[in-house]
Amino acid sequence: MNTAYLVLADGTVYQGTSFGTPPLRPNELAAALISGCGEVVFNTSMTGYHEILTDPSYTGQIVLMTYPHIGNYGTEKTWSEGGPQQRKGSKEIKASGLVVRDYYDGPLPPGRESLDSFMKREGISGISDIDTRRLTLSLRDQGSQNGVIVASDQDKMTEEGLALVLSWLKARPSMEGQNLITDVGTQRTMTINEKGSFKMGLVDYGIKNSIIDELVKRDVQVTLFPSDITYQEISTAGIQALFLSNGPGDPAVLTPQIELIKQCIGKMPIYGICLGHQLIANAIGAKTYKMTFGHHGGNHPVRDEETGKVFVTSQNHGFAVEAECLPEEISCWFINANDGSVEGLKHNTLPIMSVQFHPEASPGPHDGSWFFDAVLTQAQQS
Repeated sequence: MNTAYLVLADGTVYQGTSFGTPPLRPNELAAALISGCGEVVFNTSMTGYHEILTDPSYTGQIVLMTYPHIGNYGTEKTWSEGGPQQRKGSKEIKASGLVVRDYYDGPLPPGRESLDSFMKREGISGISDIDTRRLTLSLRDQGSQNGVIVASDQDKMTEEGLALVLSWLKARPSMEGQNLITDVGTQRTMTINEKGSFKMGLVDYGIKNSIIDELVKRDVQVTLFPSDITYQEISTAGIQALFLSNGPGDPAVLTPQIELIKQCIGKMPIYGICLGHQLIANAIGAKTYKMTFGHHGGNHPVRDEETGKVFVTSQNHGFAVEAECLPEEISCWFINANDGSVEGLKHNTLPIMSVQFHPEASPGPHDGSWFFDAVLTQAQQS
C-alpha cells in the first residue's frame, strides 16, 4: 500500500493510503478514460460494501463510506448485485472507486476474498486513512462533485501534478445530463423462473439481483428486457405487468425510455423502483431534479402518506421527483421524513405505483419489502 490522493474538482486534496488497484499518476490520466474518476457520494450504511460496489446504480461514482472500519468480513461473489447477465467486458464492481477511513487487512472467514484482492482483480482503486468525516460534511454542505484517486512519486501532491489532475477533472462531465444505462444491464431478452404463475416484464436499466430475487420469491415469471426494448416487443411478449428497474445517471435525458412508458400507460400495470420511479414521473408529465448530495445508505426514514406510518429504508439516488409539478391524477404516496422529498407515487385511477427507495434492501433494512406484495396484489387484480 502506497501514498494516494483523492482530488476533488474544487481543488481539495485528501492524502491517504491506496488499496485495491494502484491508482494512476497525474501524468497518466490524459491517456485514461475515466479510471478512478467519478462523482463522489457518501453512503451511511454500516455494512454491505460488497453489494454497494457491485450495484449498477453506482456507475460513474466514487463511494465514500461514512462507517469507519471497512473490509473486516471480506467479499463473496454470491453477494454481487450486478444483474443476471453482465455486458461483454463489464466489471463486477460498478463503482469507480472506494474511500474509507480505516481499511481492514486481517484474517477473514474461510472462503472469503479480501476487499483489496477483489478490487485488484476488478481494476478498481481505493483510498484509506483520510478524514472521511470532514469529507462527508464537505459533500453535505457543498454538494457532490467529481473527484479522482491518484498516486504520486512524492510525499505530497505537487503544484504541477495538481494542475494536471484539475485540468483533467474539469473535462469530465457532471452526473446531470448523463445517460449511463447503456453501460449496464442485459443486452437481450431473457426469462427467469419460467414456471412462475404471474408473468412480469422487467426493463433492465441496471437491475439489482435482489429485485429479481424478491419477485421470484413471489412465484413471478420474470421476462427481463434490455433498456432499449420497444413497445411492439413488449406488447407481444405475453406479460401481465411491466416493472421498471433501478439504474444510474440522469432520468430526464432518457427520452426513448420515457416515450416507451407513455405508450404503455393505460394498457398494462406499471411499477418502478428508483430510476424506474423517476422515469414514470417524467412519463406522466412531472419533472426530476439533481439533488445536492442525494440519499445513499440504509437508514433513511420514509413516511407513508396514506397511513402515517414511518419505516426505515435503503436508498441510493442523486435525482428526485419535483413534488410541485405532479399532475392531479397522481398522489404522493411516500415522503422522506428527513427532507420531505418524494419517495413514492401512486396513480389515482390506473394500476401505476413506484418508489424512490429500495424495498429489496441489500444492503439495508427490509422494512419496505411489502412493496412487492402490494405490486403483485394490484397487478393480479387489474
